[in-house]
Amino acid sequence: MYDAIVIGARCAGSPTAMLLARKGYRVLLVDRATFPSDTISTQIIWPMGVARVKSWGLLDKLVASNCPPVTKFTMHLGDFPLSGWGPQPAGIVESYGPRRTVLDKILVDAAVDAGVELREGFAVDQILMSGGQVTGVQGRQTGGLSVTEEARIVIGADGKHSVLARSVQALEYDSTPSLSCFYYTYWSGVSVDGYEDYWPGRHFILTVPTNDDLVLIVLAWPRDQFHTIRADIEKHYMDAIDLVPELAERVRAGRQEERFYGSADLPNFFRKPFGPGWALVGDAGYSKDPITAFGISDAFRDAELLSEAIDNGFAGQRPLDDALAGYEHQRNEAAKPLYETTLTAAAYDQHHPRSLELRAALRGNQADTNVYLGVLTGSVPKEEFFNSPNIRRILAEAQDRNPSE
Repeated sequence: MYDAIVIGARCAGSPTAMLLARKGYRVLLVDRATFPSDTISTQIIWPMGVARVKSWGLLDKLVASNCPPVTKFTMHLGDFPLSGWGPQPAGIVESYGPRRTVLDKILVDAAVDAGVELREGFAVDQILMSGGQVTGVQGRQTGGLSVTEEARIVIGADGKHSVLARSVQALEYDSTPSLSCFYYTYWSGVSVDGYEDYWPGRHFILTVPTNDDLVLIVLAWPRDQFHTIRADIEKHYMDAIDLVPELAERVRAGRQEERFYGSADLPNFFRKPFGPGWALVGDAGYSKDPITAFGISDAFRDAELLSEAIDNGFAGQRPLDDALAGYEHQRNEAAKPLYETTLTAAAYDQHHPRSLELRAALRGNQADTNVYLGVLTGSVPKEEFFNSPNIRRILAEAQDRNPSE
């Protein structure tokens, strides 16, 4: 019998398993995929996520993967760009956008190094229950016989369509249907200056420098355009890029290296992340549109919160249910402001007059621009910037700088 079985070995599951194993627990980690393997992702690890990678002793491996550090974010919205980099209270300045073939393999290997038992190519067919409590899983590796494994807790880190969440009928709340759709591909020979995002009309474009001198370029549209875009992805992708001539010139000078990847299956929700014998982490417990690219960094945060809560419960420091309720509270306190920011972005509401007025007031104000960008990248609490006294101050200072406007 295991202390924990973790279903899903990517950005939420492997760190959760690793952290529990480092605390001395016997952990089984299963995934239907084998590693290295790819998955749909916007790839960005914001500095707060990088700080966790460093604290786990894995940053050197990420740096050695030939993924460039990023320390600049430029947002093109309206008549001028805002460029800078948010304050980083965790002491880590840089961000990274590694390929998931690279990042997930680093995380899986770290879990195994910590003593986790890994079963790749393992599909969970059934969640085992007894007396209303989850007790284990039944599944099989590719070509193998069905096996049953039991544990004190089963953790679903298996994404927004989690088999565990479905089996226990985990309650969803604060949910919003898919708001956008996106496609991306990888380019060589395209020069970018850190993360660049563009909002031409009702389109969103993001550039992410990644491994081996490639650039990930993401295009997103409102969800109601998905069927039109899917009918001719390349045309609509390039048409959107052509709306930004300075980017289009660079892209057309480069070379597309892979096929298009994308999705319109982008639900936004929170789930109750625990119950008798089970817990959820990552997208299984909290999913949102990828337009703000918080998914990986949030998964790292929640892996730490959940592993700490389970340890507190198993070690008898507090009842396990109380510890897991604390995990849900901490997750929601951290996630909800970013969730609201994401829903606003995915609704393509960035051209609202009040948003444009604030951006105009930030022009020439680098200190507050950096704080604003820090909110968008998760290093500055939303309320620290978006409060009435602060906004009034920024608008007044802009008026003083430009009294004729």
